[in-house]
Amino acid sequence: MSTVELQIAERARKFKHEALTNLQQFINEELLEDSYRRLNRGSSAGVDGESWQSYEADSSERISELLSQFKNGKYKAPPVRRVYIPKDKSGKRAIGIPTIEDKILQESVRRVLNPIYEEEFKEFSFGFRKGRSAHQALDYLFKQVSFKGLRYIIDADIKSYFDSISHEQLREFLDLRVKDGVIRRTINKWLKAGILDGQQLSYPQEGTPQGGLISPLLSNIYLHYVLDVWFSEQIQPLLRGKSMIVRYADDFVLGFEFKSDADRVLKVLAKRFKKYHLELHKDKTKLIDLQSKRGEGDRSFDFLGFTHYLGCSRKGKPILKRKTSSKRKSRSLRRLKEWLKKNRHKKLSILIAELNVKLRGHYNYYGITFNFRGINSYYYQVIRILHKWLNRRGGKRKWNWERYRRLIYEWYPLLKPKIYHNYLTANPI
Repeated sequence: MSTVELQIAERARKFKHEALTNLQQFINEELLEDSYRRLNRGSSAGVDGESWQSYEADSSERISELLSQFKNGKYKAPPVRRVYIPKDKSGKRAIGIPTIEDKILQESVRRVLNPIYEEEFKEFSFGFRKGRSAHQALDYLFKQVSFKGLRYIIDADIKSYFDSISHEQLREFLDLRVKDGVIRRTINKWLKAGILDGQQLSYPQEGTPQGGLISPLLSNIYLHYVLDVWFSEQIQPLLRGKSMIVRYADDFVLGFEFKSDADRVLKVLAKRFKKYHLELHKDKTKLIDLQSKRGEGDRSFDFLGFTHYLGCSRKGKPILKRKTSSKRKSRSLRRLKEWLKKNRHKKLSILIAELNVKLRGHYNYYGITFNFRGINSYYYQVIRILHKWLNRRGGKRKWNWERYRRLIYEWYPLLKPKIYHNYLTANPI
């Protein structure tokens, strides 16, 4: 943390249950300059079409003017440019691209608010938080289910979460900890900012556009009060047996020792979300018995790219195991096929070096305890896909298996699978 962030964190701890004011004093030219330097220079331009190169030419003057407009309330949040990125096999996900100045101000406000809410967020919340990763969430899930003997899992899915956040409810949640007029006024402007989709400009009445630097924090704050506080402080004390919750951004899983507890929570969960203008996918939200027999119902669930199921430790104790989800594996292989198809013309040393970078990225995420079989299967499927497209270079089939094996094992070795994340540090008792 910077000195400013440490000061704010100390203030948040001192006034734990109070709303903080006069936070805008921490946003000065130094913070704006530092936020500007932290931004990704390779990102796309916003609605104004301004490039990083043109902004760099007179950035000092522009940042000084930006600070003045922010302080006196004259800053106008420009519309966010909407673009679409591929999602799954045929779908697309909409994200918003703010202008450069909007990014600078959003990052600065985020850095002021973040220390306050880091004091509020629960230990089981992992998404959009510095120093907390998906692997830590997976480790937390493993230990809670394995060591507490949780058999019943509520696997929930929120429908269009980022587009459904109620602005009115979000403002009420922010009132609990932040009442700085300048910052709150600026957040309201971002919530009301238009969205430019092609040539169509619209002004949505709810939601925070994905892509804005302040949006992840705002969405985390919303679910913190809607779900985290409600479940941990109001529901868990009323349950008969042990229970747990783990959340990463808008993905969450609830676990229970007894089915009666799981049934009670499942009945009220949809009502709780409806109260705050959120909706659960009826087909994707279900109760799972990890110990059910084959053919008697679901006994596994997907979370953060892995399929989780109940297995046995070396001592015969029930523990939660995981493997790459078939959906994620198929999507990754499909993208790899397209990439090899487009890049098969490259020099072999370059092609395989670039392919190894992709393999390393896959192993870095999916190379986790219990999943060696999954990444090993992925490795051998990549071998077959590469063989196919190498034999389509120039229309000639010249790579028989004997020669091909020498290529990938001796001449330009493909990166072999490896477990990078071993969280099995204790045994169930």
